[in-house]
Amino acid sequence: MKRQILLLEPDYKNKYPPMGLMKLATYHRLLGDNVRFYKGDLNDFIIQEIYEEALKKLYYIDNDIVWETYKSFLTQYIKTGKKVFLNEITSASIYPGLIYNALVFYRRYYVKKNYFSEKKWDRVCVTTLFTFYWDVTIKTIEFAKLICKNQKQVWVGGVLASVIPEHVEQHTGIKPWVGQLDKPGIMDDNDIVIENMYLDYSILDEIDYRYPESNAYYAYMTRGCIRNCDFCVVPTIEPDFNPFITLNQKIEITAQRYGEQRNLLLLDNNVLASPDFPDIIKEIKSHGFYKNAKYYEPNWLDIAIRNLEEGANERGCLNRIHTLLLEFIGRLKGQLQQETYNLLSDNLLKKKHTMRKESVLAVYPLIKDNYEIHRSKAPKRRYVDFNQGIDARLINPDNMKLLSEIPIYPLRIAFDHWEDKEYYKKAILLAAKNGIKNLSNYLLYNHEDLPIELYYRLKMNVSLCESLGINIYSFPMKYHPIKDPNYFHNRDYLGKQWNRKFIRAVQAVLNCTKGKIGRGKSFFEEAFGRDEDEFFKIMYMPEAMIIYREKHKMNGETGAWWAEFQKNKNDNTVLNIIEASRFNELNLNEIDVRYHKLLSFYINCKR
Repeated sequence: MKRQILLLEPDYKNKYPPMGLMKLATYHRLLGDNVRFYKGDLNDFIIQEIYEEALKKLYYIDNDIVWETYKSFLTQYIKTGKKVFLNEITSASIYPGLIYNALVFYRRYYVKKNYFSEKKWDRVCVTTLFTFYWDVTIKTIEFAKLICKNQKQVWVGGVLASVIPEHVEQHTGIKPWVGQLDKPGIMDDNDIVIENMYLDYSILDEIDYRYPESNAYYAYMTRGCIRNCDFCVVPTIEPDFNPFITLNQKIEITAQRYGEQRNLLLLDNNVLASPDFPDIIKEIKSHGFYKNAKYYEPNWLDIAIRNLEEGANERGCLNRIHTLLLEFIGRLKGQLQQETYNLLSDNLLKKKHTMRKESVLAVYPLIKDNYEIHRSKAPKRRYVDFNQGIDARLINPDNMKLLSEIPIYPLRIAFDHWEDKEYYKKAILLAAKNGIKNLSNYLLYNHEDLPIELYYRLKMNVSLCESLGINIYSFPMKYHPIKDPNYFHNRDYLGKQWNRKFIRAVQAVLNCTKGKIGRGKSFFEEAFGRDEDEFFKIMYMPEAMIIYREKHKMNGETGAWWAEFQKNKNDNTVLNIIEASRFNELNLNEIDVRYHKLLSFYINCKR
């Protein structure tokens, strides 16, 4: 008997699709189960589920009406109970009384929360990500418990679940799965290893959310890491180092089922630690990812139609086809555009919720040739991204040469500690020597580092850009201890060398630069200062003066603040108040009058 399987990703913003859920979708479809993926507002999910049940009832009563065209009225009535929506629907049928009774039933069904008592789902799997998404993650797990027939079939996995499983169990009663599903028989009595499944890309079309990093093969070619950094979760999630995971079958199946993907995004945590690194590069090149490789888009609509015909995830296929059809109309002009628009409109293919399989398959032969003529065929550059970064300490001339043989963009090299500066500089020099001009890195701060060390690392990157003619984009990343129960669910942690004002100052600068620092000496010096003294001046500067730098310079407020700060710069009492950065809580009546003028800049300085 087919099981009803729901895959849930909490409603947070993230760049990359949930690979674990994509493997689970493949696994369950292989077993013949019905699979649904959802990410979004959970109440909207319930409304959609009830709406789909109501549709079945309405068609049973009156099959002469396309009830999907009334979706907005149906969902609004279920949600609000307003008669204006009810009247719009009942007046459409020759059986208004029966329609009325059916809709009142589903409205009551929603109000009484019968969805939670008449449970539909045999298994619900929830993925998790960062610990600071704690609240929305716990909310999603609790929702999964309410809708699953058997609470023992609520599966929770992923990063957060693996890092702090005891806290998840304490708050939800669900014992999470820690690490990977890398052994047979974990979820069911069979010999399938879920970790080895290829990804089901079709589930990504079931939701409205769009992941910024798309049109790529997502994979690992190694697992684990030889390091054991105290700030890193990899040893917990991937305790054993696997030096080579072939992609051959996964890429071939993905290309055949979902179309050739443009880029290759690898999430390896320390690929250079693998003794098989030359073979890894060789395999990457064998799949068309060699230097200056070009990518030609397949006929996405043809692929989606084929999958629809074969019965592969109808919901996802129809959503995908709808998106492609709208893009197609946008590329057309004149009479052909109008004729195509009319054809889609006449067959109710203009809106996603009125799409039907039979209508799509009937219309496709009429537009197939024109779609092929007008679809994108321009060559595009392909890229390989080792997204988790390369270990600078392991870089040498041989492996850098190998990296230069693939279209790596950008080359990410970790620069977490100032004391690693010589390893890092050597790595950058080797990259430039081998023609790799676009680089990126994450710079950990608020750990055991001094604030000035963040400045040194950023300044070093700017200097390397200038001297080597390359681009390095730096992304400062604030550390917080994800296993500490006082901090794992928020971002309030302060490293022993940092204070709240400095953290907020760095974040204020990054807000202006959209989170990254690129090449350009004048740009960097304006953002973080020309030298150590100017860096600390910016760290102590009121936030509004950092964010709206030019305005406050021009009106003289920055100069006035600086003059007053200079008078008090050696007074630890007022410096401690500033560093605490609790200006909304300050009561000047309780503070020495000598500090009022200086503190007024922090309290009163606005946009």
